[in-house]
Amino acid sequence: MPATAARRRVLALALTAAVLVPLTACGDEEPAKDRKAGAAGTTPAADLTVLAASSLTDVFKTAGAAYEKDHPGTKVTFSFAGSQELAAQVRQGAPADALVTADTKTMDTLASDTGTPTIIAKNRLVIATTEGNPHKIDDLKDLADTKLKVVLAAPQVPVGRYSKKVLGAQQVKVKPVSEEPNVRAVLSKVELGEADAGLVYQTDASSADDKVDAVTIPDAQNAIADYPAATLKTSKNSKAAAAFVAWLSTPAAQKILRDAGFQQP
Repeated sequence: MPATAARRRVLALALTAAVLVPLTACGDEEPAKDRKAGAAGTTPAADLTVLAASSLTDVFKTAGAAYEKDHPGTKVTFSFAGSQELAAQVRQGAPADALVTADTKTMDTLASDTGTPTIIAKNRLVIATTEGNPHKIDDLKDLADTKLKVVLAAPQVPVGRYSKKVLGAQQVKVKPVSEEPNVRAVLSKVELGEADAGLVYQTDASSADDKVDAVTIPDAQNAIADYPAATLKTSKNSKAAAAFVAWLSTPAAQKILRDAGFQQP
């Protein structure tokens, strides 16, 4: 091959290589971006509203902050109330994306409004007394003392149903001074000294351990509360809502729940 032709061939190969190298680099760059996005999660950013049982007030504030940190662009707003109130809100078409109740019974009544529920945690009852337990309350039977001011949740509320169940099983008759709309209202009555004792969830008593004492109820006499979580079919952020509900069962979320005293589902 003549020298001139050889030089032309080498030059052509060099020019081809110069063009291909940038193209190859571009081809590698896009998957790299995709991998980075995948590492951060593919959940679409959204403003989520989650209706949650009042007994989740403290732990969900922590969980929400953790979720937002791991999912930039997503904001989670919680609306806390008794499960029966939350159910009423769903039936009335309140704008929300997900629901977490303190019992399966309430969630089951909303089957046509929700996705498939997942149990994310369990809880149990304790007797909350005023600080120092001045009335020396040791067990459920002590609550029958007519000299005591005992407050319970209304029977329409999950914790109220659980309370009625455990008291009935032990044949303990209690005349509450009031029946409250949610467990936090029961706890507040005891904290403020407006009641001597009340039945609340273990996690609620733990959240106020500097203001109330908790008397353990034996397993054989206790009731276990299940916490189901589900998306709402009316959500305008269905994918983001489903991602949040799924996240509640991840090790990261479960650790937050365990640290707050909730039991493993």
